[in-house]
Amino acid sequence: MANKVKFDRDEVIDKATLLFWQQGFGGTSMRDLQQHLDMRPGSIYASFGSKDNLFKEVIKCYGEQCLQALECFQLDASSPLAGLKSFIHHVTLGEEEPGQCRLCLLAKTLSELPAEQQELIAAAQQALLLVEDKFEQILLRARELQELSPGADCQRLAKWLQMQLMGLRAYAKSQVGKAELEMMIDDIFTSLKSR
Repeated sequence: MANKVKFDRDEVIDKATLLFWQQGFGGTSMRDLQQHLDMRPGSIYASFGSKDNLFKEVIKCYGEQCLQALECFQLDASSPLAGLKSFIHHVTLGEEEPGQCRLCLLAKTLSELPAEQQELIAAAQQALLLVEDKFEQILLRARELQELSPGADCQRLAKWLQMQLMGLRAYAKSQVGKAELEMMIDDIFTSLKSR
């Protein structure tokens, strides 16, 4: 009779996400995972195959959570751009102090992984592309509702917005105040509407 799984997979992924966020992929050892996840190495390998596979699953789940959050903010907003602005405000400021803001796990992954980790880099790039595609869909709706100019290149704007968000989250790690970050978010959306 096969052994039954004795852990909640989603909970393990959440714990692993936090650990990878704090320490990065390269800074996280199997011993760190074992202690943080409260799992034996054999259980980790049996469930995920390797540290790389666990990390790919973390990246996939993180990307899906970003997409779900984007959709939730759209449903709760009065307009596409209002929902997008609320999402960016949340992921930049959230519940944390501005100096405590976590870098986007996807951007952090791309900046920290060495070139020989192509499979993990590709997983992070794919997740970023899915978020960028969602930005484009939202911007297309905004253009249809005349929140953006009729000639707005929504694909280009989605890339630009992704870049702004990545930079803003990195900048939020400095000791800049919440009010200043809110002004920067306002500036991003003022600029977005004028493009």
